[in-house]
Amino acid sequence: MENSLIQGLKANDRAAQTAVYQAYRTPWYMICLRYCSNKEDALDVLQNALIKIFSKIGQFDETKGQFKSWSSQIVVNESLQFLRDKRQSIQFEEAELIHPLQYADEEDSNILSSEELTKLIQQLPDGYRTVFNMYVMEGYTHPEIAEYLDIGIGTSKSQLSKARKMLQKSIEVLV
Repeated sequence: MENSLIQGLKANDRAAQTAVYQAYRTPWYMICLRYCSNKEDALDVLQNALIKIFSKIGQFDETKGQFKSWSSQIVVNESLQFLRDKRQSIQFEEAELIHPLQYADEEDSNILSSEELTKLIQQLPDGYRTVFNMYVMEGYTHPEIAEYLDIGIGTSKSQLSKARKMLQKSIEVLV
């Protein structure tokens, strides 16, 4: 079924666009929410991502990967572009040496729903949230994050550490 939808997208078929939007809007929106601090910004980013997905569908090659991965990467890139565009308001604290973080028990991690966790991530300062998402959710390395965001590797590590600590404190308050 997905192949016929992809062909429909490539043919600029509105019904296929609607079907793809209905199928993927929730995971795409959740990506946007992880990077944006509010729903309005997340919806704007999602709109821009949809335009890119539909306009660049000709570049998608079914033999090289899955549509979900390809389209989700576009959503991530649009989210990061949104943050770059408002770069002057993102504050990255220069890092002191970071210490390993003690993680909550595995049992505790099952207490929060993904919606609750997303809300906690949204409350992080922009710099913390961006690095956390890139490292934990998207799998970027610290050197990649540093280059992409034009910050030091130590700053990337520090932002991640501080984000984790802040999330851990927030989770402890909830449980």
